[in-house]
Amino acid sequence: MSGRPAVFLDRDGTLNESFIGADGVPRPPASLDEFALVDGAAEACRQLGALGFLRIVVTNQPDVARGALPREVVESINRRLRDNVPLDDIRVCYHDDADACECRKPKPGLLLTAAQEWGIDLASSFMVGDRWKDVEAGKLAGCTTILIDGQATGRLRSEPAIRVDSLASAVSWISEQVLRTAGGRR
Repeated sequence: MSGRPAVFLDRDGTLNESFIGADGVPRPPASLDEFALVDGAAEACRQLGALGFLRIVVTNQPDVARGALPREVVESINRRLRDNVPLDDIRVCYHDDADACECRKPKPGLLLTAAQEWGIDLASSFMVGDRWKDVEAGKLAGCTTILIDGQATGRLRSEPAIRVDSLASAVSWISEQVLRTAGGRR
């Protein structure tokens, strides 16, 4: 192994609550007033830090490109998230699908640039999210993928290593993997 391990975390629906829009599609908070952490998010990230993982948020925010949400709102929500959850970095793609950028999940660009800048060993890292795009981005980057089954999951185009019901369950599973790996080295 060369480099540090990381846990890449999706933002909306993983660390903070999503909201179901009128069209039935989960949406990010539209303001700081709507921002609410997922139960146990701060403790889960503390545990990941104690296990030696960098905690890096990788989030698509296409509503900025679509003109539906000002970039300043996304940045204020990210500041609030950092104020309440121990994180090492937050990476944001503000593009829409039509932009065909390399940073928009399911492409792995956000993870790959973070890995390069932080010296991350992707093979010993994890991607945790609630949508197929999170799973696909993690796989393309070479991470072990964890899907939080929830309101945004929908149909998967790529199967994760494991499905869980919450962020806390994801962290428990990661902890088990770390202990299993450490036990095998003895």
